[in-house]
Amino acid sequence: MTTPRTLVDVFRNLETLGKPDLLLHKKDGRWTPTSSAAFAADVRAVAGALGTLGIENGGAVVLLSENRPEWPTIDFACQCYGAVLVPIFPTMVAEQAEYIVRDCGATVAFASTPEQAAKLLKAQSKCPKLKHVFVFDHAGGGGKPFEKLMEEGRRAHEARPESFDERANARKPEDLATIIYTSGTTGEPKGAMLMQSNFVSNVLAGCTILPFESSAVALSFLPLSHVFERLIEYCYYHRGATVAFAESIDKLRDNLAEVNPHLFGAVPRVYEKVYARVMDKVDSGSPAKKRLFENAIAVGKEVLALRAEQKTPGGALALQHFIYERLVYRKVREALGSRFRFAVSGGAPLAKDLAEFFWAIGVEIYEGYGLTETSPVIAVNGPAAWRLGAVGRILPGVECRIAPDGEILTRGPHVMKGYYNKPEATAEAIDPDGWFHTGDIGVIDGDGFLKITDRKKEIIVNSNGKNIAPAPIESALKGDPFVSQPVVIGDRRKFLSCLIVPNFEKLRDWAGKNGLSGLSDAELVEDPRVRQIYQGIVDRWNEGKPHEQVVNAFKLLSKELTIEDGELTPTLKVKRRIVDQKYKTLIDGLYEGD
Repeated sequence: MTTPRTLVDVFRNLETLGKPDLLLHKKDGRWTPTSSAAFAADVRAVAGALGTLGIENGGAVVLLSENRPEWPTIDFACQCYGAVLVPIFPTMVAEQAEYIVRDCGATVAFASTPEQAAKLLKAQSKCPKLKHVFVFDHAGGGGKPFEKLMEEGRRAHEARPESFDERANARKPEDLATIIYTSGTTGEPKGAMLMQSNFVSNVLAGCTILPFESSAVALSFLPLSHVFERLIEYCYYHRGATVAFAESIDKLRDNLAEVNPHLFGAVPRVYEKVYARVMDKVDSGSPAKKRLFENAIAVGKEVLALRAEQKTPGGALALQHFIYERLVYRKVREALGSRFRFAVSGGAPLAKDLAEFFWAIGVEIYEGYGLTETSPVIAVNGPAAWRLGAVGRILPGVECRIAPDGEILTRGPHVMKGYYNKPEATAEAIDPDGWFHTGDIGVIDGDGFLKITDRKKEIIVNSNGKNIAPAPIESALKGDPFVSQPVVIGDRRKFLSCLIVPNFEKLRDWAGKNGLSGLSDAELVEDPRVRQIYQGIVDRWNEGKPHEQVVNAFKLLSKELTIEDGELTPTLKVKRRIVDQKYKTLIDGLYEGD
């Protein structure tokens, strides 16, 4: 196996694996394998098909699909052919898809289903360059059958197989691999241009820290349209691991049990939901079982503290930990499968308390940090060096420093080429010395661990000129099992307030036990007894806090913030500007008479 310089080299290496189950996907109720040989043949067929469509070198190809085998097939075909892959999140609405298609100038697009294809077909009337829309699961209606295109591609490849190698061998590290449009938390999406070398540098550096193994089975459920999951899967392919595509996030629990993976990547929101389910089960048990669980977690955290100091527990503590491993920890981990080894967290900060809980029960979550523009990893924890509450040490080959105002700056082979068709935005993000300005605030401790403290653009400046970081407050509030999504408000205001989305599963259970089972969610959040629960949660945060950090008012929302409603990014981060606009009347009401 050669050390890759391009994604083409990654493909060349996996082509030689002889692996019978490189990919797994569920078809007709059964998990179906795709061998490395079959995958390579499909990649060559798609590349041949791109040739029949007359796509020029560097031409944009749009992909709108959930995670499935066709996704990496088209991705590697584009890399080998010389096309630029432009992914679109399947949760995006037609208007967002139209913007991306128009901006990148794509002539060919692929969609997973007729429903996803409809978004592209709607955009086609306003994007005259878009000539072809192919559908994987074609069932008549709009779009063209992907299978027929594949047949044409196979014939084209068979007629002139040397064409694939000619184009693949011509790929260079500095060639553009993809344009990934940012989530747009603060405005119009921007297309980050990532080169072949950006990804490869991240893969090689990341694999020196995280133990990706060829024998491992990884479950893929975060959207491949996001750079975090895409990079992780490049690492899997580089190491020759098996990738199993989950059916959907809704079926994650079932798929974990069926696939029994060794590892996966997830955003903090996934871990929060797992924690909430565990705590709900504990709360519904007997007082004795609850005490047992609490004692087990306390012992687990004691052991964890010793591990962090590279010490081994002994005596009574070791015996207690041994007993709780069999009585508690192992049973909790069963939801992740018997083969589970570790998970990776990214996309947003992972609360330290949440990380401590999982590590205490034997679920090692290695948190990392990066952005779309940095391919994405800047720093990551790993088995050899980890610190909870930090996002790890800086990757080999990556430069990182803290600006005088606290902003994290980074430079190196992982930094994007720039924003597509946006030279001014590029110049604003990357200074003349090549430092990319992340927009995040952080510190690097004496041991070289990076800690993220807040988002520069999300810092609240109250009417008295005090700077307040909302993230620690929101993280603390989310630590309560009754809270799902808190959003702290207060920019240019006299005091802080908060919009709180309850954990409705927990709240409904409480309501059923307290004579409120007949109330709707909208009625529950207005009930004085329910409000009292959340007042207690807010009061616990406020205790002992400086005046500027006290949450003086809050409002309970009757529905979750969602991607579909434009309130969350695809990685489940809150779009604060959208939330501020959408709930302006409610927010203004919290400040009446201030």
